[in-house]
Amino acid sequence: MPIVVELLNQATYQDQQDLQKIYRDAPDWLFAPFTGEMHLIEDCLQDGSLIAGRFNDRLLGAARLQRHHDVWHLSHLCVRKITRRRGVAERMVNEAQKMASQSGATLRLLAPAGHLEAQALAAKLKVPLDELPM
Repeated sequence: MPIVVELLNQATYQDQQDLQKIYRDAPDWLFAPFTGEMHLIEDCLQDGSLIAGRFNDRLLGAARLQRHHDVWHLSHLCVRKITRRRGVAERMVNEAQKMASQSGATLRLLAPAGHLEAQALAAKLKVPLDELPM
């Protein structure tokens, strides 16, 4: 069964639990400008900018997808620690690229400057990276 990438406008109790597990192991720098995992999750659910990768009715990864006219930014991408290195992030980025393209926009990753993880992901997936000042 493939990983299904979806925009999350509402989260079930189980989705909320999965989102907390996803972001529990995230590095602190990933949360900026939010104060932590709960602030990130609540804010993104509220403004409709949260996308998630689902497999067998469970969320494995999540990210913030900010949709602007010409450019969409994907940030705060995180995959559950026990599920990493299985293509979840790549699937989410590819699906976000497809969604952006269908809307006439380009997708760019967004991360704080100097973070090698974001630079490596952008290079691997051949997606432009916009770095925010630290």
